[in-house]
Amino acid sequence: MTNVLNQRTENLSWNAFDHILPAANAELDVWLADVMARHQHKDYSLWLDSAADEHVNSRFHILLKQPRCFLQATDCGAELQVCDPELAQQGLASRLASEPSFLAAAKHLNQLMQQRFNVTPHAEIPFNGGMAGYLSYDLGRQIEHLPATNETEYQTAIAGLGFYSEALVVDKRHHRLWILAPDNSHQQVLDSWLDAPLPEHKPFSLSSGWQSNMDRSGYEQRFNRVHDYLLAGDCYQINLAQRFKARYCGDEYQAYLRLRQQNGAPFSAFMRLPGSSILSVSPERFLSVDQQARVETKPIKGTRPRFSNADADQRSRDALQNAEKDRAENLMIVDLLRNDLSRSCLPGTIDVPHLFAIESFPAVHHLVSTIQAQLDPQKSLFDLYQGAFPGGSITGAPKVRAMQIIEELEPNRRNIYCGSMLYLSLCGSSDSSITIRTLLAENNDLYCWAGGGLVVDSDSDAEYQETLDKVARILPILESS
Repeated sequence: MTNVLNQRTENLSWNAFDHILPAANAELDVWLADVMARHQHKDYSLWLDSAADEHVNSRFHILLKQPRCFLQATDCGAELQVCDPELAQQGLASRLASEPSFLAAAKHLNQLMQQRFNVTPHAEIPFNGGMAGYLSYDLGRQIEHLPATNETEYQTAIAGLGFYSEALVVDKRHHRLWILAPDNSHQQVLDSWLDAPLPEHKPFSLSSGWQSNMDRSGYEQRFNRVHDYLLAGDCYQINLAQRFKARYCGDEYQAYLRLRQQNGAPFSAFMRLPGSSILSVSPERFLSVDQQARVETKPIKGTRPRFSNADADQRSRDALQNAEKDRAENLMIVDLLRNDLSRSCLPGTIDVPHLFAIESFPAVHHLVSTIQAQLDPQKSLFDLYQGAFPGGSITGAPKVRAMQIIEELEPNRRNIYCGSMLYLSLCGSSDSSITIRTLLAENNDLYCWAGGGLVVDSDSDAEYQETLDKVARILPILESS
């Protein structure tokens, strides 16, 4: 590829500033929340937040701001929203606009940035500069042929990725603070994080109650339609979700801090966009790729509520562990994801080291499996996401037919729900969530979704209650003043 970014090459490197961190781990969350509070109001600021205390996948906090450029999806491609002056002179916008899809444009941008920036990857930190942001469920329309039954009603674009050459990263395991920055500018970058003034903000509150886009009888009617499709052989699992909506006023970041405290989710995230915000307390990993190109996905399929009584909570956990229906649902999605990974991974490397494990979170117990593989050297991170997005755990199987039925039966499009928050590092590593337990805030409207996978022996009352269990630490938390 011709190097169109030909003015200069920048070297990025890491410096540690461990003495800045509070000595006690218990104070770390307060410190991080304060640092992010100084920047959360700025467009494209992003906190990839390992909010769980003990979860195996909850190690790094990654704080990002002021991307060099920001790529936003259009209906059929992408456009550059923000670009620093030096990059703008290179004709970057026109080159990316000519790509046929958002992921193709993102792949092109990543290739150009790999020419522009040199970084020696940190041995343990997975993000070494690169792209980060979100992919909404509706980006799937650029990947698969889907009907357009529902109107586009959201202001937030269906995908957006910024290129970030600086980062503040906290390693919770080793209690270390790292700054990624151009050579000889680490102190300046750290100061820019710590010395910014705290902005004034209005306290967050809801100004209306939550309203669903389907009442109990509406859910049952759609459940019965799903059942008919399952009996007809269209699919063997279909995800059906309801959307909750409320009016609000005040600062969305304050709402996020409430949610992260109550949910403690390993794949939490807050992102500020022009005119909207994403608040995610997701427990689910979509795809991760390490620096050795080892791929992992961890689908959740199977849910039971938590209880304050220890005996009742253990019974709920045991019931999930032994539930044949939930295990069957989980296995269906494991098989779907094994197929999705086979498009970009080496033959013979796909393995399922953990099947039907229980992971417990503040509101629910989940049944989680782990699939691993080795990325084909001829494939890129973007090829991997192209072949697997959106995640099978939140569509059903077969995936495309399930998505067609979802479009038919759900009254509104999903946007960020069941999409992904992610980073794609210059060094070839990546991590991403499935954006369940995720809210979209725009125009003083707050949207939250909850759904579940339906199979032929699903019970309508139980499935409806499961959707409410999943938001038991979200909707009431934001209703409280």
